Amino acid sequence: MTTAQVQAFFDKQTATFSYVVYHSQDSACAVIDSVLDYDPKSGRVSTTSADDIIDFINTKQLQVQWLLETHAHADHLSAASYIRTKLGGKIAIGEHIVQVQQVFSDIFNLKDTLQPYGSQFDHLFKDDEVFQIGRLSARVMHVPGHTPADVAYQIEGLDVFIGDTLFMPDVGTARCDFPGGDAGQLYASIHKLLNLGDGTRLYLCHDYPPDTRSHECVCTAGEQRTSNIHIHDGVSASEFIAMRNTRDKTLDMPVLILPAIQINIRAGQLPEPDDNGVHYLKIPLNQF
Repeated sequence: MTTAQVQAFFDKQTATFSYVVYHSQDSACAVIDSVLDYDPKSGRVSTTSADDIIDFINTKQLQVQWLLETHAHADHLSAASYIRTKLGGKIAIGEHIVQVQQVFSDIFNLKDTLQPYGSQFDHLFKDDEVFQIGRLSARVMHVPGHTPADVAYQIEGLDVFIGDTLFMPDVGTARCDFPGGDAGQLYASIHKLLNLGDGTRLYLCHDYPPDTRSHECVCTAGEQRTSNIHIHDGVSASEFIAMRNTRDKTLDMPVLILPAIQINIRAGQLPEPDDNGVHYLKIPLNQF
């Protein structure tokens, strides 16, 4: 009998859920969508959120096998590189991250510092690739739309970690106006997830709840089909695309998009320091 375990960690500043996944009779684990704390006012990074994950892993006497990213996040910095320095493991993401790196390499003028593309990660997953987390079998699902590189991880005994593809039903769906985003692709990706069956549990990367409830990290595909405010049963592709594109035009850019993208396309590593030993991020003017 599969005894898969999951521990969720919530970062209040970015409304992000990170996860540690493992088998109760095995020491191997995976960390999904970890957070490196960042203060945009001071430009200071810290590791409180990541250290909470590290403490849990050490307490449970687990060994990190994978540091999984669902995509290059625009709303938080990844702590994957930091956790790898402390506990080991392979940093992995979908193979289409290369496309995202190429786009943002042009925006941030990183062509001399970000090649070869993809090499910053230890493993690039193909769609439908199967891998192991110790005794647990996992499968990669390419779910583009929010970005070209989004993937979900279907893990034995737990169901699916879906990144930013869907939010809780009362919040809706991910935006599609970042470079390479596409509302039609998102519609297809969401239905790829929902077609796994109404009882399938979907673990979210973010929750932005109304005041009437607390933050939640999991719901079922059936709940999404019944009551997602953007894409419940009966919403056609054309209706969704029109809604999503109209809504996205009203949204502000994420507060941390400029620092987050520069870090996350490097697999959570800071840019190389200048000759004074200081790491610098770029702020491209009038690009968004």
